[in-house]
Amino acid sequence: MYGLFRKFLSGEMVIAIGAVITFLITFFVLKFPPAFLPKDQGRAFAVNGQLSKGKLRGVGLLFVAVFFVTGLIFLPFNLEYLFYGILLCLMMLSGYLDDASETPWSDYKKGAIDFALSVLAMVNFLTHNEPVIKFVTHSVRIPVVLYAILGIVLIWVSVNVTNCSDGVDGLCGSVSVVAFMAYAGTFYRDMGPGYVGGAVLFAAALLAYLIFNWHPSKMLMGDAGSRAIGFFLAVLAMKSTHPFSFLLLGLVFILDGGLGLVKVFVMRFFKIPFLKNIRCPLHDQLRKNMGWSDVAVVSFMILSQITLSALTWVLISLSF
Repeated sequence: MYGLFRKFLSGEMVIAIGAVITFLITFFVLKFPPAFLPKDQGRAFAVNGQLSKGKLRGVGLLFVAVFFVTGLIFLPFNLEYLFYGILLCLMMLSGYLDDASETPWSDYKKGAIDFALSVLAMVNFLTHNEPVIKFVTHSVRIPVVLYAILGIVLIWVSVNVTNCSDGVDGLCGSVSVVAFMAYAGTFYRDMGPGYVGGAVLFAAALLAYLIFNWHPSKMLMGDAGSRAIGFFLAVLAMKSTHPFSFLLLGLVFILDGGLGLVKVFVMRFFKIPFLKNIRCPLHDQLRKNMGWSDVAVVSFMILSQITLSALTWVLISLSF
């Protein structure tokens, strides 16, 4: 379909129209959601967790599905992109099944699924790309095996830190919008129109979702949405040829959600009281221990993400 549209419109115009249509379809799908979606049961140990009880959960199933379909219509894609799209949907479905389960899945089960999909994504990537990493003005070719290991770690970490950050109305969605647009605007020369367009369309779907998720929210993306977001962010980081850009563009998620993962790991396996005076995720530290409102927390995270995005753009601009 993209090729047909290109006979009459510029590539930028096709992507812009696709973004508008993605936004509109997502909005109406969420405005009139299907009856089978589960409802949140409240989180016993999360700050204000009981306020989520009864809200629709797992609506990431809807906006990820819309993004996948509109991407096939409005973006130039090849087998590599299509395979990422399939893996994205599998990541989303694994999260949705956990959302819909009466008994939450174990961390080990979810971790194993994340690992398997990460391995498949890296096989796909290395089948179509060279193991080259760029550092601003320098490029380094590394062994395929080393790139595969680093890529698997990147995807797994991105999925899980993003997932752990989804605990405040509007936080994960809004920070992700900024991150997606930062990748699109900073690395458009390296990623090409397919992945730039993918970032823009995913951001459009999330903007529609935020209408219903901004404080006070009516629905939650659940693992179905946050895990898919983390997966696609990692794909964009690799396709940008600057995978370490995730250390900046994903830093909000790394600090907010990642510190909690490290804390759990250290305490579970080494029995060491690590960060015992800091509540994790960090957004709970800000709300519970420092008295910030939900809107203040989200605003701080958005401004932090914008600052990091601007810094990334400046650094990458030095290479051109």
